[in-house]
Amino acid sequence: MKKSFSHKVAISLLAITLLSGCKDLFDDKNIQSNPNAVTDVDVATLLSGTLVGVAELHEDTDVRISAIWAGALNGLSRQHQGYADYIVAASNFSWDPLYPVASQARLIQIKADAAGDKWTKGVGQVLEALLIEKATDFYGDVPYSQAFDDVKYPTPVFDKQADVYTALITTLNNAIVNLSASAGLSFSEQDFIYQGNVSKWIKAANTLKARLYLHLGDYTNAIASAGAGISTTADDALIPHGTSQGVDANLNYVFFKVNRPGDTGFDGAYLPTLLQSRISSTNTKTNETALYNHIIKIGITGNGSVDPNTVDGAFTIDAPHPLLTSYENLLIIAEAQARLGDNTKSLAALNTVRGFLASGYFNGKTIPTTGRKYDAYELADFGPTGLANPTKLATVQSALLYEIIAQRYITLLMQYEDYNDVRRLAKATPTVQLPIPLYSGTQKPQRYIYPQGEVNTNPNVPKPLPDQFTKIPIFQ
Repeated sequence: MKKSFSHKVAISLLAITLLSGCKDLFDDKNIQSNPNAVTDVDVATLLSGTLVGVAELHEDTDVRISAIWAGALNGLSRQHQGYADYIVAASNFSWDPLYPVASQARLIQIKADAAGDKWTKGVGQVLEALLIEKATDFYGDVPYSQAFDDVKYPTPVFDKQADVYTALITTLNNAIVNLSASAGLSFSEQDFIYQGNVSKWIKAANTLKARLYLHLGDYTNAIASAGAGISTTADDALIPHGTSQGVDANLNYVFFKVNRPGDTGFDGAYLPTLLQSRISSTNTKTNETALYNHIIKIGITGNGSVDPNTVDGAFTIDAPHPLLTSYENLLIIAEAQARLGDNTKSLAALNTVRGFLASGYFNGKTIPTTGRKYDAYELADFGPTGLANPTKLATVQSALLYEIIAQRYITLLMQYEDYNDVRRLAKATPTVQLPIPLYSGTQKPQRYIYPQGEVNTNPNVPKPLPDQFTKIPIFQ
């Protein structure tokens, strides 16, 4: 892992985003710099650039692959058709820019320490946790404890996934402590997520912690963390976008509409089937027509094609993209409470999400009133003959879990948490899963393959090399 960790590399993120076609993803004076003219940057400038990298890494090819492997999106042509056939090689994956951006998040912390700035350090810790969580959720065992100093550790060890999770939770606990400090330096101009609001960053850290605990099946701690997490839509961590192509455009729009129209879509995917089952059904308390039309548009790339809505819906050029949201946080509470047997508290959290959906809110945009219905549920709705028990599950607990899982699948679209759910739910008890069909073969893809560059240069890569059908440790 040749990722130099030094003050000189602090500006390398600008070159990374240039090479990836996102040089001007956000029009901010703090990140309009010449990488050939400087050898160091201040912590505020570093924060701006790192946030750009984090944004890109949540709208990239890896996230699209995860949506395909979750069955929510389909690969229809060229390379993405191969992904839908679950055909991948080590050359399909890369840790550049993931680890370089993560190293910037670590460097933020070092620079913040030097300035005595706990608030910015706390944000750097949250960003580091977001990125390393993505790495370990896709690959399992990954470098972390030795990842950010290639002078001392030119070939870092691959930490066990359980140890990575423990370390990430510690990192987030430390972030919360730092963000709770009585004072810190202002970074409102550099922070395009929360405009320097440390209280919101604390909530985001708790929601990410709750996600980790949910993955681990530690439902008590998931509930506790989510209780201090993002509870209202006003606190959602959203990546803002604008209308300038090549400057601040939503990267899903760029892929779906500009660069590769028709390479991916919802033709043959499970998501339209799930949404349609919640339209004009026996569930008279729910109508997701408006959300279906917000996500899906028929006929953009061809006659009758089932496309991502890049015209007036979820994937327009200026559509915000979610990092961490109240929907995820509340549905963590709902699922965890149900699994612990408290259906009443579970239902309360689910109904809060439904109330937000009834208002029309969806990831920073508003869906139309027509075809939008999310009346509050009662526990009786999940009985064996209840209107919210379409598969006639035997218990209220199981039927409630099915509804929660379905709502997560829809609201977490194009976030890799959908793919985490598909793998996680096979292990969780009681076992409740959506009937998502495979696109190809008989095996469900369970992980990404270690990148060829890492295989070639790091003797610590796990051996034998796991293939894409080998489960990652936390979901075994």
